[in-house]
Amino acid sequence: MKLKITNLAFVAILFLSGCSSSNEVRIGEVDSSSPSSTETPNLELELNPVNNISHAHGLAVDAIESNKLYIATHTGLLLLMDDKDLYRIGDIQDDFMGFSAHPEDPTIYFTSGHPKQGGNIGVQRSNDGGMSWQKISDGLSGPVDFHSMTISPSNPNVLYGWHGGLQRSTDGGETWVLMNSEPQNVISLTADAYDENVVYASTTKGLFISKDQGETWATLSETLNTGVVTAVGVDPINKNNMISFSETLGLLKSVDGGQTWESIEVDLGFVLYFAFDQNQSNTLYALNKESAIYKSIDGGQSWNKLK
Repeated sequence: MKLKITNLAFVAILFLSGCSSSNEVRIGEVDSSSPSSTETPNLELELNPVNNISHAHGLAVDAIESNKLYIATHTGLLLLMDDKDLYRIGDIQDDFMGFSAHPEDPTIYFTSGHPKQGGNIGVQRSNDGGMSWQKISDGLSGPVDFHSMTISPSNPNVLYGWHGGLQRSTDGGETWVLMNSEPQNVISLTADAYDENVVYASTTKGLFISKDQGETWATLSETLNTGVVTAVGVDPINKNNMISFSETLGLLKSVDGGQTWESIEVDLGFVLYFAFDQNQSNTLYALNKESAIYKSIDGGQSWNKLK
């Protein structure tokens, strides 16, 4: 079955005799005019239904269409639509260990990791919603295999990646420099939603903050200055609201920019990633180490399991 969706509405459903057993779905627009701020740019995706999520490595909500959640995995880029329908984008099944979505353009993504046939990817970019990928850099001492990546929502030219040390790009991933000072044992990186100079590092020794694009680092708060912190998320609308996961303290929320934290008594398992919906920041998602996805629509106070 092939399906066309234009400007978020169903416009045609075509039942084709003798169609592929893969039940391929295509989503795109037929309007060739320039998109507005609430429309997805002209784009057609080949979507192949899958049953489950395995070995997930990253999470992002579509920059425009809030019903689309992207999941980077060991076998390519997945798309969860309307909290229930799960697809693989295209037929590429590389291991995307590092993943970052452009904060403004939903057709652009960055990945790192391993090709299906082995080796390291370096840094690559998609300009067509994940259908195809073009290598843009080897990174330093590469090809790199960034196990963590992040892109600055306030300046998408600024990216960070971790490969034996912290690397930074200020030209959209084409060239990279190695930071001389960084926290040890970084698990994940999160760029601040408001200040392009601020980036957070979740590590085995707590949560760290840099206010100068990774040049120097300090612990963010006394609460999270020791122990394993795996993930942190920053509210894209209210900069004082943050959420994090600590191995010892569990799920935590801050309303003062990370200075103090209070526990949220919800069991989501061992959380590895958070993703806020930048269009409605009370909505956010969490992905745990079993690749289960949870959704909150009240700023993280309560959660429902989606997959």
